[in-house]
Amino acid sequence: MNHDTSLSRRGVLRAGGAAAAVAASALIATRAWSQQRKLTFAWNASAFCLSPVVVAQERGIFEKNGLQVDLINYTGSTDQLLESLATAKADAAVGMIHRWLKPLESGFDVKIVGSSHGGCVRLVGVKEAGVTDLQKLKGKTIGVSDIASPGKNFFSILLKKNGIDADKDVTWRQYPADLLDIAVNKGEIQAIADGDPTLYLIEKRNKGRYQELASNLSGEYKDKVCCIVGARGELVRKEKPVVAALVRSIVQASDFVAENPNESARLFAKYSPKVPVEDLQALLGTLTHAHHPVGKNLRDEVEFYARDFRSVGVLKSSTDPARLANHVSVDVLA
Repeated sequence: MNHDTSLSRRGVLRAGGAAAAVAASALIATRAWSQQRKLTFAWNASAFCLSPVVVAQERGIFEKNGLQVDLINYTGSTDQLLESLATAKADAAVGMIHRWLKPLESGFDVKIVGSSHGGCVRLVGVKEAGVTDLQKLKGKTIGVSDIASPGKNFFSILLKKNGIDADKDVTWRQYPADLLDIAVNKGEIQAIADGDPTLYLIEKRNKGRYQELASNLSGEYKDKVCCIVGARGELVRKEKPVVAALVRSIVQASDFVAENPNESARLFAKYSPKVPVEDLQALLGTLTHAHHPVGKNLRDEVEFYARDFRSVGVLKSSTDPARLANHVSVDVLA
């Protein structure tokens, strides 16, 4: 795979909507907020794509929006994270929509209120195993770091849309993330579905071995969100302006990352000692931090994903995607 080509391709996608997104962010930022308020915000400090959280903290964006934010590094399961929000152990959190919709379907009192960017998840094939496009995956085994991962959920949908049954035509096998390329060496898997920087580092160690087959920015997904912001339901209902201040902060910080990937990577580098800052800079260029829908646009993307996830059995067949989107999404900026 020519990673430089991939980076520049996704960089173009990222830049495409930047002007409109920045203008929207400026409009959002005009809403006044003056009251200081302490918030606890849960995130995964090892996820480079969440650089806007660091930018908002390090550059005083939270404070400018009247917030004092205590960051909690959360590495538990998504169900545990959403439970911590529902039980007020944290006020808000950021995570992947691919992981959140199923537990939200189950009834956690957590609302989707904002977003940060698109990107994060990729699918690569092993060239020597002949896996150079999606159709070559039939009969092959795909390695994932979690059998309920965003990669498996998302690419199950993408494969179905390309005529491949993710349950019958391919096999999924779970390995610890740092052993995925070892599994390739042993011939146990012929493709990997995971996020960066894991995949980026695997490709860096094995130059020319892998072919990118797709990402969650492929085709109709090029302008879809990946990481979303959620807040505990009671906070949304009782202190909507506080949640709005948080959403504005993440939008403004995401725009900063889109416009300043090098500085953002430098700020994030202390959280990611295994990944050199120049690699972080390259990786941030692959994401769409200028795409961070709020309000009706976010609600519509939630419905879009809900339809997708229902189609492959991640959500129950009885779930109404529009009704679910209306229930779990709140426009706190309205």
